[in-house]
Amino acid sequence: MKDYKEDDYLMLSGIQHYAFCKRQWALIHIENQWEENLRTIEGNIMHERAHNGPKLESRKNLLVSREMRIFSSSLGISGICDVVEFKKCNRDEENAVTLFNREGCYSVIPVEYKKGEPKVNDADRLQLTAQVMCLEEMLCTFIEYGYLYYGTTRRREKVEITEDLRKKVKEICSQMHQLVEKQYTPKVKRTKACNACSLKNICIPKLMKNSSVHDYILKNIGSEEL
Repeated sequence: MKDYKEDDYLMLSGIQHYAFCKRQWALIHIENQWEENLRTIEGNIMHERAHNGPKLESRKNLLVSREMRIFSSSLGISGICDVVEFKKCNRDEENAVTLFNREGCYSVIPVEYKKGEPKVNDADRLQLTAQVMCLEEMLCTFIEYGYLYYGTTRRREKVEITEDLRKKVKEICSQMHQLVEKQYTPKVKRTKACNACSLKNICIPKLMKNSSVHDYILKNIGSEEL
């Protein structure tokens, strides 16, 4: 398996963008374009709240790490976990890890904070899976599940980290690196989801720029020959 150099690491958070729309991802991560809307602002506020307080909290048998920096050289990504919970466990428990300057052994549970409600698609679950895969590589362990916390429901959703999710993350990371290497922004078909996209005002004109005036008029006022 290929190991990427640190200079070639891509943003882990881009996996969610790519899963939603590969064109949106390319506009942000290749063309460096961004536009705030209500959803992105509320999402930023949610993450700021998750990151408030000390970097490491101790709660009885639980250590809570906030803004933990993570990476994977095999996937070529890096990012930050909103919250990683280290729960004290027995030394002989499978997949237990030891922590520097801490006694005992711990199980590892990442928690990703999201605005809104659980989604039908896998975008959030894929981002969480990527976090799990980074933590596994860094801590030499295996993590079976993590949690997504949604601001609207104020509840955690347990996510089993399946082989299918892991495979999709590997495929997405590979595709993102290929697009970055080519510096290519793919085109996509417009869907209803475009209306909620924060880059709608940037993306749509570019999608239509190759349409001729003739095609535009035919599409909007009829098929009569000009």
